[in-house]
Amino acid sequence: MAMARRWTPQRFVTLRRIRVIACIAATSIALAGSFAFTARKSVALNINGQTTQVTTYAMTATRLLEEQGVDIKTHDIVTTSSGDQLANHAVVTVQSAYQTTINIDGTSVPFWTVATSADQLLGFFEENQNNAAKITVDIDNVYNQLTGGLVINQDGPVTVIADGKTSVAPNGKLPAASILDSKGIVLNKEDRVSVEKDGDTTILRVRRVTHGEETRTAVVPYSTQTIIDSNLPEGQSEIRQQGVNGEKTQVYNVTYVDGVAESETLKSETVTTMAIDQIIAVGAAKSDTDKGSDKKSDSADNGKADSGFNNQHESSGNNANNTGDKNNSSSGNNTNTDTNNNAGNTGGNNSGNSGNTGNSGNTGNSGNTGGGTNNNSGSSGSDSGTTTTPSGRLWHATVAQAQAYAAGAAAQRGWTGNDWDCLVKLWTRESSWLWYAENASSGAYGIPQSLPADKMAAFGANYRDDAAVQIDWGLWYIAQAYGSPSKAWQHSEQVGWY
Repeated sequence: MAMARRWTPQRFVTLRRIRVIACIAATSIALAGSFAFTARKSVALNINGQTTQVTTYAMTATRLLEEQGVDIKTHDIVTTSSGDQLANHAVVTVQSAYQTTINIDGTSVPFWTVATSADQLLGFFEENQNNAAKITVDIDNVYNQLTGGLVINQDGPVTVIADGKTSVAPNGKLPAASILDSKGIVLNKEDRVSVEKDGDTTILRVRRVTHGEETRTAVVPYSTQTIIDSNLPEGQSEIRQQGVNGEKTQVYNVTYVDGVAESETLKSETVTTMAIDQIIAVGAAKSDTDKGSDKKSDSADNGKADSGFNNQHESSGNNANNTGDKNNSSSGNNTNTDTNNNAGNTGGNNSGNSGNTGNSGNTGNSGNTGGGTNNNSGSSGSDSGTTTTPSGRLWHATVAQAQAYAAGAAAQRGWTGNDWDCLVKLWTRESSWLWYAENASSGAYGIPQSLPADKMAAFGANYRDDAAVQIDWGLWYIAQAYGSPSKAWQHSEQVGWY
């Protein structure tokens, strides 16, 4: 059996020295690690392709950029080769974003990009989309320093299509203005220039915008008026006047793109033929009291009733010639007389003045209401031919459009492959890619489920209604909080949120 080692003063001193040495070593390692980050560093700062070597004590890229006076905008992209902490010989890259316009399946949407060519920008969308939506890049002003100065194709020739003719520009490393000038293509103020991909071919397309007028004939539908006639059996009706449709001439201002009408607005309309109202008489339903009263007085008052009826017709005949007489509503001493007077007035007056809202003042006449209805019908017809073009912002994107937009925005951050797949899964779990998705309990909102929702306001005041603003903010948030969608998805898998 081995004996326990005895305590001696020498052994105590030895153990104490070992502990002191270990503490010193640990402290030295910590100080050395801290010194590696806080010590003077040489860092390569690349701003939009221009690299300078700088010396700094900054521990983060953000601090370095503040020191160097580099102003970072909301949509700019900043990356570092050493991760969150700056290290000696690290590379900090700044890519300034600018706004261009892309067209996703026919809808124009402003898009912030760091692409150096239109071809590269289109390539971003292709990287994350196997069955990509139809994407084009619209160049609003080919002479603009930012968007118009965008190189079309860094890698090769460009096919130019304009005025029905196709030609090839061998040098694609030029902006649109230079390529078009070399082809002798002169742009008018509203002509549209766009870049698109067709397989491996880069196409620079010019679409001519012109304006003109079109004159059309439209139908003015007649209205139907119903009058009560106590002389008709209950439930029976008959047409007293057959309705006839009118006509109106409409003049539209039309915008044509390459000769095809794209949009139109109504300039003027004139009624050329007035509509004639249709008048239907309906037998009145009698109450039990009226029926009993009629039985008692039928034989005694038969002559008087006939006399009264004839008087009513005489009054109607007189009033029919008095068109537009506002006092017609006060004529007659009983319901039947008032009804028939108005019926006569409707036939004589409204049929010649369809849509005359002046008759609406005669509140006792249900038929006159039809005159107002006829006028509104004509107005409705004029609006139906007007088309509108979608606005850029306030973009209520479909799921497919939102994913198409996000595909390009993520790819320009280098998030392709697994990162893109993780982003699709993450936002499918969070919101199903619906711009209006809202968590009833927490209030998280939008495609990225921002909490609170107004965090997204930094990227656009219309954050509650604009899918593009939501996606831009969501990608920025993932970059700041997790570095990549795959890490955000990993966190979401572990705790159920990100």
